[in-house]
Parts: sequence; structure tokens; C-alpha cells
Amino acid sequence: MRLGRIMLGMAGATVRSNANVTFRCAYHVVWCPKYRRKVLTGDIEQRLKELIREVVAYKGAWLIEMETMPDQVHLLVEVDPQFGIHRLVRAVKGHTSRLLRQEFPSLRSRLPTLWTNSYFVATVGRATPEVVKQYVAEQKTR
Repeated sequence: MRLGRIMLGMAGATVRSNANVTFRCAYHVVWCPKYRRKVLTGDIEQRLKELIREVVAYKGAWLIEMETMPDQVHLLVEVDPQFGIHRLVRAVKGHTSRLLRQEFPSLRSRLPTLWTNSYFVATVGRATPEVVKQYVAEQKTR
């Protein structure tokens, strides 16, 4: 489902295009489990990462970096602006919540829903995607 060409743009950043738009849209996205419960560990954490990779690829976006902590998920993703970051986040949170709660019954008993309704998103503007990638990768060591 990935469309178009990839070019090198300003300062070596990836510029992508589809039939109508040439773009460089990278986003830093963060969200938490309901009640900020520390449930993203062990097998749940590994399965969550697999599911996120699958959904991002299926939706035609590009996963640059991902890190999870027991109570947070950080993503650095590039998304076609015609698809929209809100649609990608909704798809990732919905799919991962449904499957993780099916595969890990302990999540159903501890939480009414896996994720909060809210999330944080910021464009990667003046900071290069490489700087944000490093920030996301270092989250567990903080």
C-alpha cells in the first residue's frame, strides 16, 4: 500500500510522495494504558511491539522508532498527510487493545479498556527525525 517515490530532501531527510502530494510528515506519538497501569512488560510488551509494526505497515505508514515502558508507548512514525496521524493512532490503539485483551486475559480483569482515550502527538519540525529517534530510543534508560 505504500505509494510513490522516495527522495532525499532538506538536510538528508526523507521526502515521500504519492499521486498528489510530496511530503515529509514525521510525528512523535505517546499514549498510556488506562489509569497509567504498568502492564506493558514481558510477553505483553513483545506482542504489543509486533502488533504495532503490523498495523503501521498495513496502513501504509513508516515506523522509524518505537519504545515501550511499563506505562507508556512512544512512536516515531511518518504518515501520508492524506491518511492522517489521527487515523493511524486510532487504528493502532484499537487493534492492539482488542488483540492484547483477547490474548492476555489478565488485561481484561485489571482494566475496563487497555488504553486511555487521549494521546500526545507532535510534529517533528525543527528537530530532525534522527534527534527524535534517539530521544525515543533512550526513554527506557531515563
